[in-house]
Amino acid sequence: MPDAVKDALEMVAAWAGRPVSHTTIKGGLSHHIARVETEDGDRWLLRVLDPRIAETGLGIPLDQEIANTVTAAATGVGAQVLHELPGALILEYLEGVTLDAPAVRDRIDDVAAACRRLHAGARFGNDFSIFRKHDEFVTLCRSAGLKLPPGYEDWSPTVQEIEDALAARPLPTVPCHNDLLPENFIASGRTVRIVDYQLSGNNDPSFELGDVAAEADFTPDQVDQLTYAYFGDGTHAPRVRLNLIMSNLTWTLWFVVHHGLTPQHRDFDYNAEAADKFAQAVRDLTDPGFGRLIDAVRR
Repeated sequence: MPDAVKDALEMVAAWAGRPVSHTTIKGGLSHHIARVETEDGDRWLLRVLDPRIAETGLGIPLDQEIANTVTAAATGVGAQVLHELPGALILEYLEGVTLDAPAVRDRIDDVAAACRRLHAGARFGNDFSIFRKHDEFVTLCRSAGLKLPPGYEDWSPTVQEIEDALAARPLPTVPCHNDLLPENFIASGRTVRIVDYQLSGNNDPSFELGDVAAEADFTPDQVDQLTYAYFGDGTHAPRVRLNLIMSNLTWTLWFVVHHGLTPQHRDFDYNAEAADKFAQAVRDLTDPGFGRLIDAVRR
């Protein structure tokens, strides 16, 4: 058990005023997550924040992540923050089912409703751009000597083309999660909650949808369904599909950086995940319909 987690558990016991037991929750690839329980049946979630995640650009600064977690909780879509500890949070334990990719594809309307609820809340204290994050990761990989996937930088002009197209008619930014892999959705009945605000910030809502679609392997028809569920029509579907590509391209480097600069979670194959995301991005970039997406967004 890392010392930070051990120290945090001692602080939880002091806060609760009684002994606690804990169960590590697997699935998180950055911070340490545990379910904490007392003999009386009280149950909470402990989130111990690793400062190296922010230092390497894999997450936003820890104080900002905490502030955004509190802001998201106020919308009812995020878990309630019960107590802040040095470098850790005690959160409401959400009873429900953690979604996987097939479940997200089956619950598109519920996922869209959760996103709308988060986006309608108070703005976060920071902004987020997938293009600036992409540039940041490329620079970091070069300076740290991390190997990019073969052919990755050949797509730099296309990344700029996508950014220019999306900037021609920008959408107002809203408070976004920006990292909506299926495991960050917890379902209780028809209600879907959103957890883990490590990369949160005000952003184009079409990136949020594109990221959901990328992480859950949506088909183009499912992207259209998600777009319609969120916006009420399909006008912005090309915009969402371009952001799907940017999600896969940028998070390719998230895995490269995580593998190269953080020593934990070595039981996870970061390189394989990076290769898979890059292959999906190249698939969409080389699709004959890619140029039509650019033209549709510009119009």
